[in-house]
Amino acid sequence: MTQEHASGGIAGVYKGTRTITIGAGVTKRKSTTESLFFAEQTGEDEVTFQPLNNAYLPVPPAETLPLEAFLAKFTPEPEIFKQKTLPAISALRKTLARAERLRGQGETYTAEFEYQNALKMDDTNIRANYGLGLTYLDRGDTGRAEKVLKRLVRLEAAYAKENKHLFNEFGIKLRKSGMLDQALAYYGRALSLSATDEHLLFNIARVLYDKGDLPKAQEFAGRALALNPDLKVAAQLLAVILKQAATPNAPLEDVSDLDE
Repeated sequence: MTQEHASGGIAGVYKGTRTITIGAGVTKRKSTTESLFFAEQTGEDEVTFQPLNNAYLPVPPAETLPLEAFLAKFTPEPEIFKQKTLPAISALRKTLARAERLRGQGETYTAEFEYQNALKMDDTNIRANYGLGLTYLDRGDTGRAEKVLKRLVRLEAAYAKENKHLFNEFGIKLRKSGMLDQALAYYGRALSLSATDEHLLFNIARVLYDKGDLPKAQEFAGRALALNPDLKVAAQLLAVILKQAATPNAPLEDVSDLDE
């Protein structure tokens, strides 16, 4: 028996074995343990699966197997899916919705409380991490925001396309909060994953401009335009940089209206 989507594809909790590394150096050894996974059919002959954490929520890393190989290695656990994972997913979604509503209303302390509750359920959750970081930036708590940033830099999913609106909002808020070096580290991590994103290159140019590094800002604005000659904000920023370079002792021109 398999758990299935309404469309017929696999989606549910399965039990299987995983190999983990214990220790380091001469004491390093591998151990096989039985674990629970959330699995979902992502293609006609492909299943993607993730381990469940202590709250029965799926967390990274995700792995993929051909359907036949997956079914040979894993056994379904429909009761755990129904009684544990589905309620946990529902509770997490409701907590995040409350947190986002409260943040939107400017209630940053209660929003923080709800985001922290979400992270207790899943500390890798991208919406919760971004939301908590944005909440700290909303109230000018740059110290706590930097701690969240360090966590986000380690989470590759934070830079996925589906999280682009959160990614952009967080980067812009870092810059506007004066956290220019932190913003560059954040954008640098994204650049290592996607070196041909013109919007990312523009955002880096924008931070470099605020830092007063006009040659580097010009380089990144130029790279953005080379990828997309129609990117108006990059063209406008480049024009300002070239004008500024002609009068090197003049104060930096205000470009606060140039945001992605």
